[in-house]
Amino acid sequence: SQFILLSPPIWRTCMCQMTDLLFTEKDLVTSLKDYIQAEERKLEQVKQWAEKLDSLTSIATQDPEGFLGHPVNAFKLMKRLNTEWGDLENLVLKDMSDGFISNLTIQRQHFPSDEDQTGAAKALLRLQDTYQLDTQSISTGDLPGCTLTVEDCFELGRIAYSESDYRHTEVWMAQALKQLDEGEESSVEPVMVLDYLSYSVYQQGELERALDFTRRLLELDPEHQRANGNLKYFEYQLAKQRKAGEDLRYRRSEGAEPEREESEGRKGVKKDNLPEKKKYEQLCRGEGIKMTPRRQSRLFCRYYDNNQHPRYLLGPVKQEDEWDRPYIIRYHDIISEWEIEKVKELAKPRLRRATVHDPQTGQLTTAQYRVSKSAWLTANEHSVVDHINQRIEDLTGLDVQTAEELQVANYGVGGQYEPHFDFGRKDEPDAFKELGTGNRIATWLFYMSDVAAGGATVFPEVGAVVRPIKGTAVFWYNLLPSGEGDYSTRHAACPVLVGNKWVSNKWIHEHGQEFRRRCGLHEMD
Repeated sequence: SQFILLSPPIWRTCMCQMTDLLFTEKDLVTSLKDYIQAEERKLEQVKQWAEKLDSLTSIATQDPEGFLGHPVNAFKLMKRLNTEWGDLENLVLKDMSDGFISNLTIQRQHFPSDEDQTGAAKALLRLQDTYQLDTQSISTGDLPGCTLTVEDCFELGRIAYSESDYRHTEVWMAQALKQLDEGEESSVEPVMVLDYLSYSVYQQGELERALDFTRRLLELDPEHQRANGNLKYFEYQLAKQRKAGEDLRYRRSEGAEPEREESEGRKGVKKDNLPEKKKYEQLCRGEGIKMTPRRQSRLFCRYYDNNQHPRYLLGPVKQEDEWDRPYIIRYHDIISEWEIEKVKELAKPRLRRATVHDPQTGQLTTAQYRVSKSAWLTANEHSVVDHINQRIEDLTGLDVQTAEELQVANYGVGGQYEPHFDFGRKDEPDAFKELGTGNRIATWLFYMSDVAAGGATVFPEVGAVVRPIKGTAVFWYNLLPSGEGDYSTRHAACPVLVGNKWVSNKWIHEHGQEFRRRCGLHEMD
């Protein structure tokens, strides 16, 4: 006989201008409180809602970026605006004052979408994997920070399910069920949680557990149509699986099927052969390759004036060796607080989803592996940008006339940029063709904020980890003196775990450097 396995329905839910949304929510709470004053007796439930959010937003708006730097706060903001305010609207429409509903209608055009809410949830799941955080720690506020309710855990599991991510579906539905079993009050029914839980563990090949969860579901709701169908399907598949196992054991006992041992090459994976993503995540957690003491002893700090450059002869800058191969230099106190705030002020109105160069077309495009917002600043729009560009030229000795504009990027909740090269490789001949200035010879990266946790720049090929320190900048060459790409410069921006990361990049190109950084006959000349 044939059985059809039925899965729960799919909902889809990503991220927006977070600080503006926080003030939008604050404005909505104020409007809501005005309405409550008029009909307080009739709308006691609405008043309690407003007081809860008033307390939250009052604290949050004292330090919006710090508040939104916590991934749980960001997710819950998305969830409130995308889901819960809609529920509230249905409630108050029964007897609604024109003032409140008109304000809510106006503000709704700025609300996050289902896609935005999904992005915030994905950020939490990405952080969970990268930093090896367990669901209990995140849900109970050990991150540290606020806690997640049953509804929050259920929503995370449901979003993971919509992406066919059954491992995360399982762990978050299991957490929701645990909190329900511990007595937490919730509008989410255990039957709904068990429905997702049984299907997600089945998808991971765990038939017996799927069967156990389905039976528990049917104890609560014996008439559940999908669960009754799945029960028969799981029992049928489990019987087949057991029979196949018995047949295999019988054949082995008769000598017809030899025992198979795992080959030596499959028993374990050497650390050196770890996939790049694993190396990247290890470095983000502070694990992985370490520089030997002998190599560390060759790294120095110094006062630097770039061969007695007139601007730095009397006031040299502080320079520190971060790594030897590739040679990564950090400049300390290289951008002032005023300059940082001015650059952010110029960039904020233009922040858009960050783009990358498509190697096939040479055009800028968005990519899932880069999660941040960025803006481009030209030298002629404010003197601070011109002064920053000049400083980069003075200290590197490279011509910035052919460099790309200053890119300002903000990595918020879960923001990251997975391993990539800044230069165009041989199989990407059109990477920067439209610029007409050759390949990216070097990268200059300003850190414009401290980050409470996460957000490091890591180089998986060599094990270098560069922590964001406000007011500093790092510099490295992407091309060898021969003009060939330096593949050891492959790097990544780790997800921001707690905090808010601001950086600005200056990518310097080959043209104009002919007499400033001469080519060598050999790669390492």
